[in-house]
Amino acid sequence: MAITLKGDQKISTVPTTNSKALKVNLNAHIYGTFAEIGAGQETVRNFFRAGGASGTIAKAMSAYDKDFSDAIYGIENDNRYVTEDRLKKMLKHEMDLIEDRLDRQKHPDKLFFSYANTVATINFTKKFKGHGWIGIRFQLDPLEDYNEIILHLRFKETDARQQQETLGILGVNLVYGAYYLNDNPKELLKSFYDNIDSDRLEIDMVNFSGPRFMYVDNRLMSLQLVKNGMTNAVMFGPDGNNLLPAQVLYKKNILALRGSYRPVTKVNMDMFERAKELFLAEKKVNPEKTQVIFEITLSNLRAEGEINERDFLDRAELLCALGQNVMITNYQEYFRLVDYFSEFTKERLGLAMGVNNLIQIFDEKYYRDLSGGILEAFGKLFYKDLKVYMYPYKDEETGEFITSKNLKVHPRMKELYKFFKNNGRLIDIKNLDQDSLHIFSRKVLKMIKNNEEGWEAMLPEGVSETIKEKRLFGCSRKRI
Repeated sequence: MAITLKGDQKISTVPTTNSKALKVNLNAHIYGTFAEIGAGQETVRNFFRAGGASGTIAKAMSAYDKDFSDAIYGIENDNRYVTEDRLKKMLKHEMDLIEDRLDRQKHPDKLFFSYANTVATINFTKKFKGHGWIGIRFQLDPLEDYNEIILHLRFKETDARQQQETLGILGVNLVYGAYYLNDNPKELLKSFYDNIDSDRLEIDMVNFSGPRFMYVDNRLMSLQLVKNGMTNAVMFGPDGNNLLPAQVLYKKNILALRGSYRPVTKVNMDMFERAKELFLAEKKVNPEKTQVIFEITLSNLRAEGEINERDFLDRAELLCALGQNVMITNYQEYFRLVDYFSEFTKERLGLAMGVNNLIQIFDEKYYRDLSGGILEAFGKLFYKDLKVYMYPYKDEETGEFITSKNLKVHPRMKELYKFFKNNGRLIDIKNLDQDSLHIFSRKVLKMIKNNEEGWEAMLPEGVSETIKEKRLFGCSRKRI
């Protein structure tokens, strides 16, 4: 036994890829198939090399030819192959074959699984770095229904062979994690990067489902992806399931509203409605190809120190109840957010914000880490087809409405501000609900926690009922 000295630090050891594959192989009950399309059979290769694979691998296949692939899994409506729908069909098809071909009476203790991936690696010109979907359908008890873990990845490496190797390691991590880390989804999520440097791979979507993950909130898993540095932005829809940003935003007009939404108030929804009206009135904007996003930054979630997951879920619960798509990002600066959107679309972009947020945009201190300073940031911000919709602020002392016409910025920024204002990039939101301008989320939150009267009238219809029913934001039982 090794000697432990005073002052020694505990070092967590990560199993090697080979040892993970071997542990799965040596389990007499784990048994399934590997179906891999587009980047070699890299995952199953690790299991073959580890040894003892004959008791684990029922079948390994790779339907590279599109006609063969279509004959096996069917034709997609959009004729694409690297999609979530394709992956789900692969997982189900292979599992159905296992169930059909193996007699449960003969194999009463087998824990079946089907692993699949459909991936496009970097192209010859290296303009497209590659991405893919991988997933596993598995059971942890022969009499129990199947669980699923599905994730989307984006390659960062610029060599196809390296991407294939990375995919193979990730696949082993997924299979191993599904069986041995399923009781702790947060740790399972982190384990995807075991033996993989973070600069080699980005995971920007993951969904857990099945009986063993009934307690898992996929929105919280989205938050973990950003928190762990696996990606810079994630999305989830009104149903609480995670969405792939690239898929939702592709070639869309995008209107984003940043806020704390703690809780969402009448002011938030009035800004949303008025900005949306102005955005859809633009000649370039097709309403049918428009996506509205309620965005929360990671820095906002950390406003009071460490991220409070319960507080985050409370905000998510309300926005989902209002039927909104929510995005969590690590882009504190607006120009980085716009730059991110530009990866997926060249259509019109819009940002809706209050006066205070706009003033911050013209504050030089936020751009000290850029070699080109504020000019570089504004070049990235307004070079795109972007418009900013500004929600006015009412000065409580003077009663004056602060708009783009009387907004005060630093003297050095005046000409820069005028340039964007005169070029129609800054637009005032008018016809607003003036009776709600006194409402601030922090004030409402304080009233809820202190069990004060009157906060219900400050929120959109139905929101107060949701807060009371689900006891969000520390709502007292006495209010129910």
